[in-house]
Amino acid sequence: MSIPESPFTVTDVEVAQTKVGYKGFFRLERLKLRHKLFRGGWSHWFHRELFVRGEAVAAILYDPTSDQIGFIEQFRVGALKEPYGPWCLEVVAGISEPGESPAQVIVREIEEEAGVHDVELLPICQYLSSPGGSDERLHLYCAVCDLTGAGGVFGLADENEDIRLHLAPAAAVFTAMYTSRFNNAATLICLQWLQINHARLRSRS
Repeated sequence: MSIPESPFTVTDVEVAQTKVGYKGFFRLERLKLRHKLFRGGWSHWFHRELFVRGEAVAAILYDPTSDQIGFIEQFRVGALKEPYGPWCLEVVAGISEPGESPAQVIVREIEEEAGVHDVELLPICQYLSSPGGSDERLHLYCAVCDLTGAGGVFGLADENEDIRLHLAPAAAVFTAMYTSRFNNAATLICLQWLQINHARLRSRS
């Protein structure tokens, strides 16, 4: 069975109006739009709120020689009600600036958030984090690197960043990745990819 193709493209959507409802650390837009229907014709005009995030990049840090995985821990306001609290274990991530490629973004973020240099970036995938209400697209990588002596607290003070780098054996992480504090999609997707490709990466070291 082949993957079905959509009969529609972006030209089958009409946006009549875009209003900025909020602009701060994030931006929220209110759109008036309509689109073609599977049964034929067009939908009625309706409104949707769009959380504008744009392009983002994330990477799992992996040292195949020591078989260690690097994670960052930082405060996340969206996790205030989580049983583990709002400090999440995550992959390194950042938002793209105008003119930056995804690779340039994540190399910069790895240096700022983890103090790690000289990485080999292996593309994993890209995906929409929550297309029902946000335009955020994440580009995921595995950053193969030397984590010898890595650790500490990082981040930019002027961006209110307080980030701690952790190292853990790959075997322990794979065992606990669905029952621990790895509670966000980017981290879990990266870990799943690393688990699948673990033997191949180890054999290169």
